Amino acid sequence: MPVTRRNFLKLSGATAAGSFLGGASFMTGCSAGVDKLKGASESTTICPYCGVGCGLIVSTRNGKIVNIEGDPDHPINQGSLCSKGAALYQVGVNARRLDKVQYRRPGGIEWEEITWDEAVKKIARRVKDTRDATFQEKEGDVTVNRTNGIASFGGAALDNEECYALSKFQRILGVSYLEHQARI
Repeated sequence: MPVTRRNFLKLSGATAAGSFLGGASFMTGCSAGVDKLKGASESTTICPYCGVGCGLIVSTRNGKIVNIEGDPDHPINQGSLCSKGAALYQVGVNARRLDKVQYRRPGGIEWEEITWDEAVKKIARRVKDTRDATFQEKEGDVTVNRTNGIASFGGAALDNEECYALSKFQRILGVSYLEHQARI
C-alpha cells in the first residue's frame, strides 16, 4: 500500500481512535472492580519524617487506618512521596507497635505495663528531681539560671506549634541544651 497523504491521515485517525477507545475501556474496567476505600473517611495531614512537609491523605474506617497516600492537591509534593513517606502506613499499622506504656524497673529484666497516669507522674518526678539536683543559679558573678542535667532534642515529627511549645517548656525549666534536627 503506497503511503499517500490520505492513507496517512486515515491510519493516524484509526490509531488515535483505537488508543482512545482502548484506554477508555481499560479505565472503566478498572473502576468496576472492588473499591477498597468504600466507606472510609479521609483526612489530610503532613508527613512526619523530614522538614519538607509533604501532604498525605489518610483513609480510616472504624477508627483504623486503611490507606495512606500522597495528596495530589498539596502544593509541596503534589501527590508524590519519598520511600519513607510511601511506607508510612507501616508506622500506624504494625503488629509490633506498642499501644500501652511499658516500664522496666531499675535493675529489672522484665517489662511491665503501667497506666498513662503512672507514666506521666514518674516522668514529671524524674524531671523535677533532675532539675533540682543540677540547677545552677550563678556562674561566677553572672546569673545563669540553667540546668545542665537535661537536654532536649526535637525532630521532624514535631510541627511548628509543637516545637514552639516544647522550646518554651524547656526554657522555663532552664534547659540550655536545646536542639532541633528536621532530618531525623
